[in-house]
Amino acid sequence: MFGLTEEQIAEFGLTWGVGGLIALMLLIIWSVARESKAGRFGTFVLFFVLAFGILGFAMKQVIQWLIGIR
Repeated sequence: MFGLTEEQIAEFGLTWGVGGLIALMLLIIWSVARESKAGRFGTFVLFFVLAFGILGFAMKQVIQWLIGIR
């Protein structure tokens, strides 16, 4: 499709698709924190926990780059 291999399409979908879902999750968490009146600390905790997931996804890419899997 469009001159791309299946591997290239999968990598594009993983990188941009998961990135888009992370952005959507940030909006959802912000909305939930605002509607539930979580306060500053509650909102911080919600975003802090989400940041661990984002960090894990980013570190996977960095580790792959460092050990030369790509």
